[in-house]
Amino acid sequence: MTVGTNSSPGARAAGAAAAPGTPSLAAVPPQGAGRAAPAAPGAHGPREAHEPRESRGPAGLAEFEALGIDPDDLPDGLVVADATGRVICFNAAAARITALVPGEALGVRIDRALPLEDLDGRRWWTLTDPYGGLATRRGQPERNLLLPGGREVLVSASYVRTHPTGPLRRLVVTLRGTEARRRTERSHAELIATVAHELRSPLTSVKGFTATLLAKWERFTDDQKRLMLETVDADANRVTRLIAELLDISRIDSGRLEVRRQPVDIATAVGRHVQALTANGQAPDRFLVRVSCALPDLWADPDKIDQILGNLLENAVRHGEGTVTIDVSPTSLTNAAGKTEKGTAVTVTDEGPGIPEESMGRVFTRFWRGSKRGGTGLGLYIVKGIVEAHGGTITVGRGPGGGAEFRFILPVGAPAYLTQ
Repeated sequence: MTVGTNSSPGARAAGAAAAPGTPSLAAVPPQGAGRAAPAAPGAHGPREAHEPRESRGPAGLAEFEALGIDPDDLPDGLVVADATGRVICFNAAAARITALVPGEALGVRIDRALPLEDLDGRRWWTLTDPYGGLATRRGQPERNLLLPGGREVLVSASYVRTHPTGPLRRLVVTLRGTEARRRTERSHAELIATVAHELRSPLTSVKGFTATLLAKWERFTDDQKRLMLETVDADANRVTRLIAELLDISRIDSGRLEVRRQPVDIATAVGRHVQALTANGQAPDRFLVRVSCALPDLWADPDKIDQILGNLLENAVRHGEGTVTIDVSPTSLTNAAGKTEKGTAVTVTDEGPGIPEESMGRVFTRFWRGSKRGGTGLGLYIVKGIVEAHGGTITVGRGPGGGAEFRFILPVGAPAYLTQ
């Protein structure tokens, strides 16, 4: 932590002199040394013997020391100014976000240490005037501001007063970088664009066929009507599936994905999906299922397991070539507590061209598509979220035949009353 040391008698006297009024930042006199005077010897705890002078907390920041908090441990930038408007704390995150040198900010007026402007080029400290403005204000909400050079930061401020309408005792400013917010905004924009694109095609088809049938019902034969209605049904299923994927993404991102565990026969589930694919026209000899005999009991959400298997097998059939091999075997994995527990591993391998090495790190991200053969690019992201919600792991690699190989491992997941 880099903090100033305005706890000297002179600094306290300056703070006391400033207390009766509410001076604006413009009224604060410049300080010749550019930083606060050293604190009195013996004013600090046992850390004084081995930490540099700049890193010691002044008496004015005793709140942090009383709570055992080091401002450098905070994830957001923290800048604190005293009653005279001079910076007494400038933590490591603030230095990283602003690209400023902490030592040069200490003891300097906060409007000079952080010369912030709004997006219209107006000086933020002049607009808000924390020291000379209304005494009823408690702070400023978070907003986008600019540092010199155009660096954009998210800034909020809190006014700490001696009493509700009293003079300002501390000005606490928090800083956050805009990168995470921009990534979220881009992700949301991509999601909206993808959803709009995916919905447009089936809804156009549904609208077209239903309008045609309503307008010219008597002109079509029964076979033609059936074909149109089957197309409408297929497009409606596509829309339903997309909406279900969006709901899954919402639950995964918010940590609200529910896993309703019950005994699951993973080998039977694999066989059921293979049968469904062969019933839809795939050759039975395209699938090779290998199941080990001594599988541990698996407690999982059967609907979610079907969702995982359906997605992986459909991807292997659609994007891969040759034989699709499904291996189910016992394994072990390390849980969150660092303990080893039994689990079940399922590996799905095809003999297609595989996934390029440079793309493997993006396979489980939103909107990633291995080819242009349809799909929203959301399936594998959802699969990863479901596997991790079960406490498992999923990986992607290259199979023995050069195709893609997806392997997920699920822990036994038995209820506590069965393991005690």
